Amino acid sequence: MGVNSNMVRKKIIATTDNSKWETPKKRKPMTEEQKKVASERLAKARATRLANNPDYGNAGVHNSVRELNDEHTLHPEKVKLWIKTQKDLAKSERTSVRQNIKGAAARLATHEGYVRNMQNYLRTGDWIDDFYGEYQQSKVKKRCVALAYYWYGPKKGQPKRTVGVLYPDLGYVWTKEMDDEEF
Repeated sequence: MGVNSNMVRKKIIATTDNSKWETPKKRKPMTEEQKKVASERLAKARATRLANNPDYGNAGVHNSVRELNDEHTLHPEKVKLWIKTQKDLAKSERTSVRQNIKGAAARLATHEGYVRNMQNYLRTGDWIDDFYGEYQQSKVKKRCVALAYYWYGPKKGQPKRTVGVLYPDLGYVWTKEMDDEEF
């Protein structure tokens, strides 16, 4: 159906009355002494909460990750520190992206992806990134947990191997030389 050109549009008039509205009162700033007392009170409350609930601060952290000992490379406290560092690096890269610096967008994407992968690790317990460390300085060493086999062709029944992976049946890492010799 078309719009009739003879129809007159009705003007809408607002009926809200805001004449009694007042701006919210601002809080007085705390003195240094008040800040010190408040921070001590907050620290005491956190300690009490931690004593009552040993999982305090670990909401959303996977059980397998929670149970790691403090010296483990991927302990959740270390990973949380790495996340903070990477977020700071991403923040500085955002300014570089706005300034149109070459390569900044790629570096920003790398930092953001690494943060997402670490958050996923804390949530699921699976490390899915190829690198680890505060600045992604260490490479993950891969190991085979279940062998795959060729199921057709001349190599039927032989295990498949990938260079750089530790195989439990061999007890060492499969190298490029071994791969060349095999094929």
